[in-house]
Amino acid sequence: MVNLSLNIFRPAMSKPVTSQHHKLSQLQATSICGNDISSSCLYVSALTIAYAGQFAWISLLVVGLVLFLFRKIYGEVVGALPLNGGAYNVLLNTTTKQTASFAACLTILSYMATAVISAYEAMHYLHDIVPALPVIAATVMVLAIFMILSIIGIGESANVAVFIFILHLVSLTLLVITCVLFLANNGLSIFKQNWHMPVRSGGIVTALFLGFSAAMLGISGFESSANFVEEQKKGVFRKTLRNMWAVVTFFNPVIAILALAILPMGIINEHKESLLSFIAQTAGGSWLGYLISIDAVLVLGGAVLTSYVGVSGLTERIALDRVLPNSLLQKNKRGVNYRIIIGFFILCLSILAVTRGDLGSLAGVYTFSFLAVMALFGIGNLLLKTKRRKLPRPERATVISVVIAILFVVAAFLGNMKLNIVSFYVFIKYLIPAIAIIVIMLNRAVIIKWLIYSLRHISDPLRKTFFGNLRLHRLLVSVVSQELVFFTRGDNVSVLNSVMIYVQENEVTKKIKIVHLANKDSNNDHLKVDIEVLDRAYPEIDIDFIEIEGTFSPEIIDELSKKWAIPKNFMFIGSPSDKFPYHISELGGVRLIM
Repeated sequence: MVNLSLNIFRPAMSKPVTSQHHKLSQLQATSICGNDISSSCLYVSALTIAYAGQFAWISLLVVGLVLFLFRKIYGEVVGALPLNGGAYNVLLNTTTKQTASFAACLTILSYMATAVISAYEAMHYLHDIVPALPVIAATVMVLAIFMILSIIGIGESANVAVFIFILHLVSLTLLVITCVLFLANNGLSIFKQNWHMPVRSGGIVTALFLGFSAAMLGISGFESSANFVEEQKKGVFRKTLRNMWAVVTFFNPVIAILALAILPMGIINEHKESLLSFIAQTAGGSWLGYLISIDAVLVLGGAVLTSYVGVSGLTERIALDRVLPNSLLQKNKRGVNYRIIIGFFILCLSILAVTRGDLGSLAGVYTFSFLAVMALFGIGNLLLKTKRRKLPRPERATVISVVIAILFVVAAFLGNMKLNIVSFYVFIKYLIPAIAIIVIMLNRAVIIKWLIYSLRHISDPLRKTFFGNLRLHRLLVSVVSQELVFFTRGDNVSVLNSVMIYVQENEVTKKIKIVHLANKDSNNDHLKVDIEVLDRAYPEIDIDFIEIEGTFSPEIIDELSKKWAIPKNFMFIGSPSDKFPYHISELGGVRLIM
């Protein structure tokens, strides 16, 4: 039977506890994600020239246009739902937990590949300076160093990121100035020669398309800021998007033009792995070449740090939602989820061991993962417009701009399949086991029930060899005992029925408190009747109806969360309107399910 009760609740009048957790400034947040995306300047120009030839700079400008569209897409979504998790967060609040978990898989895979590729490439640059350096062992050392920095705390590691980012921008600016002075003294004869080179088979359109597909790799890292938005000061997130866009939109096309103006096409292709250091040496001498090589080592190391920070915020969020084990949420004295960081380090080592540092295999996971995440984020924006259209947001991307951005990303995905189908197969091989783990976690209650049923039909000695039924029953109780809370404004039975359907399809728990915040003039007689109907319709779900005297507020959420020991991310509300007195970020992670 449904439990109907009346609770008189008045929130405490004491001052809310303010968090002392360090929040990132614009420079710190930009540096963390900027090191990742701006590290593309070290390789994306050469990669694009290999496919688009003399038209590479045009392909790179188109990528800048696509990134400009995504600025508003990300700004709208994260402005409306400013919680860690990126694509996972928006899909969790607009679709099912299964779909959101798929996006989380892709994002984690992207971070793993990013960390390993960046660390390996950094040591490859360092190997050019120190030939005796063992690249694989040094790669492991880099991953370990940034693991330690991340465990120390985001504030301290952010300061390291700031130093690397500023040095990188200074180095790139110095390179551009030196190249311009070199061209002023030596003319543009090489650029004219490259410009009149024969276009690859398929014509200019094919060259631009393939160049664009390859160049999209240069914006990986743009999604990182959304995965640790809760760590940033108010108003910082949109500025990080602007800053990242400005850096890559300027430097990537400019470097491609300078490369085409200084080096013959054949020479560019011969030195594509370390093109910038070769250009620097050609235009400015060995001192500039060494500076760019050192800068490459540092900024690629900064991209490793970005992976740790981004995956920490995302994994904490999905562990809170019980998609991953809660044991990952253990924190040290600095408030850092050290188990997540150590686990990520181990996963990175496993990828490095399996691929033996093969960049082709790693790049396949890298490219297809982040492109899929970008597309899903665009789809999440469209869903937000339709399902959460009344939710306040600081800016809005037009529907046509979102559709165009998604089509560009899909085109890049297909283009990369054409460029390297083998890498796509590698991506699928990594994705399948990741999805399998998520499916098991989301359906663990059903799996445990199946095990209990199966053990009843085998002999006692064999049953004792594996698990006892008592142990499995205890495990099942711990899985399904987590209570949920839905705050209702007196919704009709159809709305409440939708809530029950959502819980049934997305949560393993079978307990829910339906809380009605009432005042002296409210009438909840129909609500009680409706909930009794739902109790008969969903006998497997334990419904507890509670009426509270008061007004919905962050203080009530905080008070009930502590009183009932229910995390705020297991509390649900319907989508608020633009007249709602609070921003969703003030509710501490309360989820939208209607």
